[in-house]
Amino acid sequence: QTLLRRRNRQHLPDVRDIFRPPEKDEDPQKPAGGSENRPKDASTAETETELNVEVAFSEQALSYWDNHQRLKVTTSLSASDDKLPNFKLLRDKTGQTRIGDLSPLDMKKVQRLVLVEVTALFDTAGIDLKAHKAVKVKAKESGLFGVPLNTLLEQDQKRVPGTKVPFILQRLMRYIEEEGLDTEGLLRIPGAATRVKSLCQELESAFYDGTFPWKQLKQHDAASLLKLLIRELPHPLLTVEHLNAFIAVNKFPTKKQQLHALNLLVLLLPETNRDTLKALVEFFQRVIDHQAKNKMTLNNVSVVMAPNIFMFKGFRSKVTEQQEFYMATNTANIVRLLIRYQDLLWTIPKFILNQVRRQNMESQRKLNKEKAVRKLLKKITTDRPHEKTIPEENSQGFIRVQAPQFSKVSMAVQLTEDLQAADVLNRFLSQDSLVAVKKEDLCLYEIGGNIKERCLDGETFMKDLCQLNPAAEWVIKTVQR
Repeated sequence: QTLLRRRNRQHLPDVRDIFRPPEKDEDPQKPAGGSENRPKDASTAETETELNVEVAFSEQALSYWDNHQRLKVTTSLSASDDKLPNFKLLRDKTGQTRIGDLSPLDMKKVQRLVLVEVTALFDTAGIDLKAHKAVKVKAKESGLFGVPLNTLLEQDQKRVPGTKVPFILQRLMRYIEEEGLDTEGLLRIPGAATRVKSLCQELESAFYDGTFPWKQLKQHDAASLLKLLIRELPHPLLTVEHLNAFIAVNKFPTKKQQLHALNLLVLLLPETNRDTLKALVEFFQRVIDHQAKNKMTLNNVSVVMAPNIFMFKGFRSKVTEQQEFYMATNTANIVRLLIRYQDLLWTIPKFILNQVRRQNMESQRKLNKEKAVRKLLKKITTDRPHEKTIPEENSQGFIRVQAPQFSKVSMAVQLTEDLQAADVLNRFLSQDSLVAVKKEDLCLYEIGGNIKERCLDGETFMKDLCQLNPAAEWVIKTVQR
């Protein structure tokens, strides 16, 4: 019996193995069991670096599984950072849409559509998603540590309306950066436990009063406070509803499918959680940018931060130390992907946006039909109701751009094959020298037609977008982020 227990004992990786660089002859992408178990054409799945966002991710996964049924999942944290593919989005002439570019109304439609798509994607891969059991935790109603994220933000929004990331989180990250990101072992080396505990109490009483002695704070203590703040959240940053789905991302067989799943899950997060997570991964990347001196590579930061992000207060008390260690090593890959591919993950796939446009068009058709009935028109045409609202300039190769925020009545712009949204902004700024706003603070918005409101990517080709949404109006205003 003792022998059987030894044979069946679950192997836990040593922390030195996690940080160990790969051997020269070691192939990090090679599945366990040898290359003979891997289909010959499976390697192409990992070498392709373009992400197709025009076709539903679940459809792409279905096609993949039809061709690669024998491929096994392998997640190797020992692979060096530069082994991760340099994925990029297929360039779309109608522009890339980032989270925050759409109106709240359209964003609600996005989340409903994404929920359907993420369910289909996991189902296609045969991954069973069980909702995480909610754990009742006594949460503080005020303060800093052990306070729900929404409560933290509500406290800060009373002081500064529009705040998106809690002040305490912003301040700790800023302090760590001000002290310099070259410090070796930053985020990894903990501060003294007794001192950190004392600092927590001092922050609770003095942070909002502005009397906390920041100049006396040691950098490693500040990093420990940052990790503690995340870890002490009564509910996980990735939410109870979606935590298991984030963990299950590792079960997808390719990095591309893992990114597809993460992209959808990021879109499903509540705005507060999503904005806070983005602030964190941006900070982690800045730490990694100094890895030559601080020795904190992407792998190292991921391994250190994974337990803090996934092992929230209400869950940590329910698992053993062994389970906690296993979960930490298993989730480090997720944190790794969130950091490395954050620019891709915080975008809205085109196939989702196209569905939003179709829903808006259908709603507009119904609205036009109701108006027509009320007016008792003899002829009701619902096939192409938007034709009446197409600006005359569009059919003549021009668009009229408005800027009411800057007292600009309108500006006629000729549509050419090469005209981009950034060109329109440049022309506006060159014509109105009284506008004391930087170009990066301005955005050309697509408003109406088959979209409520959308801030355009600077590389959007205007002629192509006008063809997609001929009834839209074009307005320049300050970026609403």
